[in-house]
Amino acid sequence: MHISNKCSIAVHCLIFIYEYGDEKKVTSELLSLSTGCNPVTIRNIVSAMKKDGIIDVKFGTGGATLAIPIQDISLYRICAAVDPKAVDKMISIHSAPSPFCPVGRNIRGVLNRTYDTLKEDVIVSMKSITMEKIVHDYHVILKSGGKMT
Repeated sequence: MHISNKCSIAVHCLIFIYEYGDEKKVTSELLSLSTGCNPVTIRNIVSAMKKDGIIDVKFGTGGATLAIPIQDISLYRICAAVDPKAVDKMISIHSAPSPFCPVGRNIRGVLNRTYDTLKEDVIVSMKSITMEKIVHDYHVILKSGGKMT
């Protein structure tokens, strides 16, 4: 299982906006340099977070700022904003089981209930992790020279 790259890029952008948004105009070009991603990818992610109300973006010269406090931004909200199918992609059943095999014919029915429970648990967990905790972890790692203590 893994969380979509869009989600990690969005978290990266939010940390950057939180840390530097008061002193710098945070543009897609600046976020592109920080994340190592194409500016178009950044603009799409920023646009999705703006649409969800997580950030504000000034028109014209640009500049992103947080629209809500970091303690109100959950990892689930971020991922749902930038990749609405993130949890489904994370926990999914292979796409082409054989209809000629008894296991292949029935695997979806076998796993659906279990995977639905797992998805619910993942969502609850992701909702409990906020940008406040993520920024705290960033500061811990920053102070320790790059190692989580």
